[in-house]
Amino acid sequence: MLSILLLILSVSLAIFIIQIKKQLYQHLDSNSKHFDMVIGAKGSPLQLVLSSILHLDNPTGNIYLEEAIEVAKNPMVKDVIPISYGDNYNGYRILGASHKYLNKYDASLRNGQLYKKSLEVVIGSNVYENNNLQVGSTFASSHGLVKNGIEIHKEKPFVVTGVLKPTGSIVDHLIITNLESIWQLHEHEDEHQHENDHPEEEHEGKREITSLLVAFRNPMGAIQMSRFVNEKTTMQAALPKFEIERLMSFLGLGFKTINGISIAILLVALLSIFVNVIKTVRERKQELALLRTYGVSIFKLMQLVFLESMILALIGVVFGWILGRTGIWFFSIFSEGTYGYHFVFSAPSGKELYMLVLILLTTFPAAILASLSLLKLNVSKILADA
Repeated sequence: MLSILLLILSVSLAIFIIQIKKQLYQHLDSNSKHFDMVIGAKGSPLQLVLSSILHLDNPTGNIYLEEAIEVAKNPMVKDVIPISYGDNYNGYRILGASHKYLNKYDASLRNGQLYKKSLEVVIGSNVYENNNLQVGSTFASSHGLVKNGIEIHKEKPFVVTGVLKPTGSIVDHLIITNLESIWQLHEHEDEHQHENDHPEEEHEGKREITSLLVAFRNPMGAIQMSRFVNEKTTMQAALPKFEIERLMSFLGLGFKTINGISIAILLVALLSIFVNVIKTVRERKQELALLRTYGVSIFKLMQLVFLESMILALIGVVFGWILGRTGIWFFSIFSEGTYGYHFVFSAPSGKELYMLVLILLTTFPAAILASLSLLKLNVSKILADA
């Protein structure tokens, strides 16, 4: 039982890490692949990507819409989408963006219609399932990006005009409205700041956004413009693909460490199975010797011991895979509530099947060596001693 438990533990750890790494990368890639660059306030480029595309962090600050659009006026630029946020409802971010943002993620309506004017919103499928909201519902947003009731905009409630179908992307966890809604929520404080800093300028020309999402016609455009933005402007340009690869490399060290632990446990488990099978042969030598006297061939006895070893390994592999998948399910509950990412209970991947077959193949020679100990079985002596 100890050998099997060790094997189950090692297999489940390996399966868990393989799936978490694979599905996490798929989530990050599917949410960021629509944009080649993010322009935002100076700060950490990784933070800018996490906050503006993956919605997992706080923004680096605000930038002026007019200045960002002017920088993005380049023949190599295919599309730009200004976004702005800063409020939430029950922990779900309220994002200001045009309908083009929804089109990027192939988001379509389950019911209702898209927002047409200020303070109208559409809600993602996860928001719909976890809140008492439907088409026609109204709600007041809270200032900030985390669930709180400190500053609630009761005087400017939102109305839900549509519910989106599940997309499997970050859109499922967002409340989306137009940019004017975000500006309207904060226009009093923005106007006050603007009057103090630039009383002579028109307010309309100083609209602020959180960031600008940019798509290019070719990859070279992103490289050239990012250098220009970072060196020649007060803003910052970050490349999502590069930052996500960097993030995965950071996480990769942790994945490798846990994988190393699971491999060490696996080796101990396989050695334990090998030792225990040999020990079992010795403890059951009288029964085996008695079977020999009834005409059972040595080959049949070896086959019996061999199959016993392989069955132990197979039990460990199967239950290890089930435990690893169960771990994915529990982790998904945590990650979906905290980060909005859902991990699925999927069929075995190619890497998993390769690993499971490799474990069985590793058990194969150990089982043969254990069964070979039967060749030293002295039937007459064993029965005489009995």
